[in-house]
Amino acid sequence: MPPPPPEPLAGTAAILSSLAEVEAERARRAADPPLAGRVQALKAWQQARFRAHYADLLQSPRHGPAARFFLDELYGPRDFSRRDAQFARIVPAVGRLFPAEIVHTVATLGALHALSESLDSAMGAALPAVALDDGCYALAWQTVGRAADRERQIGLTLEVGHSLDRYTRTPMLTASLRVMRGPARAAGLSELQHFLESGFEAFKAMRGAAEFLATIAARERSFVAAQFAGAPPP
Repeated sequence: MPPPPPEPLAGTAAILSSLAEVEAERARRAADPPLAGRVQALKAWQQARFRAHYADLLQSPRHGPAARFFLDELYGPRDFSRRDAQFARIVPAVGRLFPAEIVHTVATLGALHALSESLDSAMGAALPAVALDDGCYALAWQTVGRAADRERQIGLTLEVGHSLDRYTRTPMLTASLRVMRGPARAAGLSELQHFLESGFEAFKAMRGAAEFLATIAARERSFVAAQFAGAPPP
């Protein structure tokens, strides 16, 4: 059985709160172009780290689609402002159009997005320059600290994965997601619909995500421990 969510999330109110946090981080960077440049470089470095750290999963016929979904949707420098703007305009519609479990997943995604942006801003502020290497990344990590937030970030990532895995085994949710394609597009929720459908298809292809998510959990916690210890990343 998958673990319970790291903490309860209150549906659409939680989504709005997370979006406000993300927008605050964007405003902070917009007012500080050097910080914005360092954060963008950091995001690119983290995506490259994920690509190298999970090369075996990315090349796996079974796990590749889910690994690429994580790489594209949860890591890296992709600009999610369009998706966030859609959410902010029509958050009340999310609660009306989507089943409660999907709303919970969106709230979890929002909490992960807000936490990741906060950590990235803090890391960017601690970096000495745009050019990154393992050493300056680890030093910035240790300067920022926030070990509990790092663990929560992993927990939220895994919960998104467990939710998507549950969808593939719940015929009613699967049917609801497909039926919602037209209404979601009409309501301006095409980016959210794309995220949910892409995740569903990627996890469905695995026919069970336990091994994949256990690998993510073990490697990410090992990486976090290495950063705090100042050791070379595994």
